[in-house]
Amino acid sequence: MSTIDPRSPILSARGVRHSFGQTEALRGIDLDVHAGEVLAVMGPSGSGKSTLLHCLAGVLVPTGGSVTYSPSAGKSPVEISSLGEPKRTRLRLTDFGFVFQFGQLLPELSAVDNVSIPMLLGGTKRSEAMRRSADMLDRLGLDGLGAKLPGELSGGQAQRVAVARALVTSPAVLFADEPTGSLDSLGSENVLTIMLELVREFGTTVVMITHDARTAAYADREVIVRDGVTGAGYRVST
Repeated sequence: MSTIDPRSPILSARGVRHSFGQTEALRGIDLDVHAGEVLAVMGPSGSGKSTLLHCLAGVLVPTGGSVTYSPSAGKSPVEISSLGEPKRTRLRLTDFGFVFQFGQLLPELSAVDNVSIPMLLGGTKRSEAMRRSADMLDRLGLDGLGAKLPGELSGGQAQRVAVARALVTSPAVLFADEPTGSLDSLGSENVLTIMLELVREFGTTVVMITHDARTAAYADREVIVRDGVTGAGYRVST
């Protein structure tokens, strides 16, 4: 049974539509993502859930409707869907973090160097970026592995490096697209547990795409996407 969430939305989608050529991936989605919640977006392959995530994050500009981001108190809401690419890129760098199914780590860089990338792009001094990267790796149980290349890590370890990279800038929103889709059940549990412990500690909002009910069970709320529209969500934990 659905419940009304009293928290303010940090992301609001209104009438969001998106097409790839003649194919309509999203067909008028309305969705509020509340500040501090972990939201799981579920649906079968081709349902539009990843397209929805990309529109919410400003990676894609909807062909119709709007996406509004409301940062912390004292800052004006931003209609992401109306921003040009440079401003959307900057917003993704400063306010958003991303975790993808296969991590997308740079294979020629060490774990600590991979984690430092968003800070260096944002202008943080290298010494500070490296210190914070090492600290975040420690928080994720990767103490002593900072010098390892991605190919020298297990799948679960590499995905925790990707989580560290996403969280090291303390983003307001973490977008996770099938974050454990490439891992076995034990690896998935380990990554999800430590990732969600940290985001709840930091107060980070999470939008997590998944087709796995076991992964969705870690969320506060679930929304189903089918054929480019959303169905009823329900609260799975508090």
